[in-house]
Amino acid sequence: MFKHIARVLLGLTFIFSGFVKGIDPWGSAYKFTDYFNAFQMPWLTDLAFALGVVLAAAEFFLGVAFLFNFFIRFTSWLMLAFMVFFTGLTLVLALTNPVTDCGCFGDALIITNWQTFYKNIVLLVLAIFVFFQRKNFKSKNGPILSIALTAMTVVFYFYLVNYSYKHLPLIDFSAYKVGVNIPEAMKIPEGALQDIYENNFIYKNTKTGEEKKFTEADYPWQDTLNWSFVKMEDPILIQKGYTPPIHDFRIETAEGEDIKDFFLYDENLTFIVIASNLQKSNREGMGKIALLAAEAKSKGYNFIGLTASSPDSFESFKNETDAQFDFFNTDEITLKTIVRSNPGLLVLKNGTILRKFHFNDIPNLEKLEDQLK
Repeated sequence: MFKHIARVLLGLTFIFSGFVKGIDPWGSAYKFTDYFNAFQMPWLTDLAFALGVVLAAAEFFLGVAFLFNFFIRFTSWLMLAFMVFFTGLTLVLALTNPVTDCGCFGDALIITNWQTFYKNIVLLVLAIFVFFQRKNFKSKNGPILSIALTAMTVVFYFYLVNYSYKHLPLIDFSAYKVGVNIPEAMKIPEGALQDIYENNFIYKNTKTGEEKKFTEADYPWQDTLNWSFVKMEDPILIQKGYTPPIHDFRIETAEGEDIKDFFLYDENLTFIVIASNLQKSNREGMGKIALLAAEAKSKGYNFIGLTASSPDSFESFKNETDAQFDFFNTDEITLKTIVRSNPGLLVLKNGTILRKFHFNDIPNLEKLEDQLK
């Protein structure tokens, strides 16, 4: 009985992990890019998208295979190899902490590197148990049903992945999902826990020349006869406080002024184009957006673009694409979090996200206005 419980638990965990990453292929690619940059391997970033899709698909396939009891004698080898490798990898990540969020469940479930390692220890134990029981798994309905169920599920999975790639993720797990009010999501509740830091000071003994570290509780700031101040070390975070769902959203002018409030409290519709990198922005999609911008601005709606590209490139890009609206700067990671499309489009009212669009799905203004009534 326990062997089936272990098999199903492994299967469901891998299905969930592969599914939430598979329907957000660009999110997986961004996470791989984070790891490559953290480990000083930027030359691999061009492979990030493909590796993200392959990893998510492999997890989903193994999960489905275990759930439907698909050739467990063979797939248990793959599962064990998978868990041995990633348990070792997550131990390294937990010890070095190059990226704070492992990304193992995409944006659907954020856990620390140590939590990921402990989770993998449990899964590894289950994988070992199933591996040694692999000869005792037999399908009551024969292999045909297992093969059919696995094949149909995997085909449907790739359909969802392809849909999410050409449009937007089927399920939006980001902090910028439709319905979120950005100003509200940036607020810190009254009484919320604050970050607690430890400050350390280095003092030098004026008699022996010895340098010693002190904390705020015992540093000898009054004993100037025996100790002289040398330096203060960088503060150490010892307790993480409350972090609002959205904490890094800014709309900056070329001079660095944050003007987001002007757009987040507008009672009319506000259109915001998201283009993390103007040079890599899809030109056909930007052309559709340029036409929409002309319509929207003629009706008095705010229509702006946000990018991480240099302000020096704004004018040449606008001339090239006929995107005749103002561009401002926002952090690149924030832009990639907001919408998985370059360019993409947000429609806001009073700071609330009403719609999000991939460049393949840029709407007609009249129809959009009717839908939002």
